[in-house]
Amino acid sequence: MSSSAGNGTTLRSIRAGIRVYQYLFDAIAWILAIVVAIWLRYEFTFRDTNWLTLLAICVVAVLVQLGAGLILNLYRRRYQVGSFDEVLSLTGSVALTFVVIALPIVIFGNELGIPRSTALIAAPLAFLAMALTRYFRRVAIERASRPTDAATPVLVYGAGFVGSSLIKRMRTDSKSRFNPIGIIDDAPEQANAVRSGVKVLGKGEDLARIAQNTGATALVVAIARADASMLQRISDQAAEADLRVLVMPPLDDILEGRRGMGDLRDISIEDIVGRHPVDTDVATVAGYLTDKRVLVTGAGGSIGAELCRQIAKFGPAELMMLDRDESALQAVQISIAGHGLLHTKDVVLADIRDAEAIRDLMAERRPQVVFHAAALKHLPMLEQYPDEAWKTNVLGSLNVLEAAFAADVETFVNISTDKAANPTSVLGHSKRLAERLTASVAARGKGRYLSVRFGNVLGSRGSMLPTFTALIEAGGPLTVTHPDITRYFMTIPEACQLVVQAGGIGRPGEVLILDMGKPVRILDVAKRMIRMSGKPIEIVYTGLRPHEKLHEELIGVGEQDDRPFHAKITHAQGEPLEPSGLDKPRWDAHWTGEHERNLREHRRDDNDNMAGATAPIMRIQSGRGTTQ
Repeated sequence: MSSSAGNGTTLRSIRAGIRVYQYLFDAIAWILAIVVAIWLRYEFTFRDTNWLTLLAICVVAVLVQLGAGLILNLYRRRYQVGSFDEVLSLTGSVALTFVVIALPIVIFGNELGIPRSTALIAAPLAFLAMALTRYFRRVAIERASRPTDAATPVLVYGAGFVGSSLIKRMRTDSKSRFNPIGIIDDAPEQANAVRSGVKVLGKGEDLARIAQNTGATALVVAIARADASMLQRISDQAAEADLRVLVMPPLDDILEGRRGMGDLRDISIEDIVGRHPVDTDVATVAGYLTDKRVLVTGAGGSIGAELCRQIAKFGPAELMMLDRDESALQAVQISIAGHGLLHTKDVVLADIRDAEAIRDLMAERRPQVVFHAAALKHLPMLEQYPDEAWKTNVLGSLNVLEAAFAADVETFVNISTDKAANPTSVLGHSKRLAERLTASVAARGKGRYLSVRFGNVLGSRGSMLPTFTALIEAGGPLTVTHPDITRYFMTIPEACQLVVQAGGIGRPGEVLILDMGKPVRILDVAKRMIRMSGKPIEIVYTGLRPHEKLHEELIGVGEQDDRPFHAKITHAQGEPLEPSGLDKPRWDAHWTGEHERNLREHRRDDNDNMAGATAPIMRIQSGRGTTQ
């Protein structure tokens, strides 16, 4: 009884692992192909056929096909039906079967009563029949898996590998939320091309006409490395066609398994303004981070937290995350370690203003690499309280530098800002002093101490985009200082990726300046965000704030745009300043006088406004602006 049950289980497992029905189709294909081959050879008759030999050849053919198919995994459910891989396996099995039945026929054909050309005719017929059965099965499966009528009709921008893969995925998923009905591609060679049954209907400039003809309601951008300028152009074309724009996750996220190809989302202002694809030399980065003790100050901030997440990928021996905000430390610990217990040594609660605490920490933990991201960064706030900028951005940075030098830190990266280039504000001057102090420590000849300078970071706490978003959600108005003001922008991951890269190629005393692309007009960003919201929001011009530049600079006077190692990183030589050169009374006298002058100017402006001079207002809705 048990033996019978065991045999039954074995038989069921064999049947489950083999595509039985597919093999039966292939066996029938060989039998029919051999019979038809003889019929054709004898000019549509079977006059001299030895039927016993014919039966033996058919039996041998179907058995060899089974053996070859099992060896090549043709009947073991290893391949997608009708795929190129399955066709390759099928070709191998047919070729092996052909050789086995052809040899005796060629050698003993006359004695066997079978024409010598039988195998030569039968093999391609059998292969064609087997391939057709698979093709029709694949068509039937794909038709059964098509998106339902409830799926959103979409156009796909891009007929390349990414677009083709996305279309195939959508067309073979019955639960897909989107149904591709046309492709947009600007390459002339892609005109009228077909991808998984979907045709290229035209270029981006034809989008409005194509959308109207097809009834599409959304546009999916399927271009692996679409930069900000391309996405801006596509977004503008889609707006004219009244199409919702969706984008795919970054290609790196898809390849690393963090996101799926079908994880589409609405295009955001970050995509349009700050998308700068970065190619990282992993070997260069890993060389100074892997198996090293790394400390990040300001780890709870937007930049510091992302730096920690990216550094963690390279396998440091220890990652120390320092901040004075315990809640911010908990958030970054959750994102990296998967918990926020705050009981491990990877989180350090300390203030860079506390020189003794920072010195003791460095002496005890002995970091080999330090990223100094802790700073006060809000320009208007520091204009009111310049003493706070001195305590944190200048003296705090000096505390970290001196402690790092005493602890024999190998690589020190000071995170700076574009406002340190030809500085005019409290923020710019304080960060410029931090750069110079870093260069002075580098001049002592022990370790690589350098600074990295970049502009505005999209999405960081208190930055422009979150502020604009909050103002729009509140119903406005949206405030812009000046209609012509421009700024450089980069997303947090892109900026941190280049910072990590810069730490691997920077030389002692240098200021590394990240290429932020072209400066962006703030008013254009404001208008685009309002248009994307669909709300009637006013834009109010408030005037430039004290010491605020109309156009920021990345490279200061006397600094050369030298890019010896990376196309997006400029190397400039820092100007050392010894700590003994810091002059607090001069700092106080300068900014106290400036503050008093600013107060007088603002009082005068307020009086002018009371007399009837009001700031210009622009109302924006659905992309249309009118000055009121």
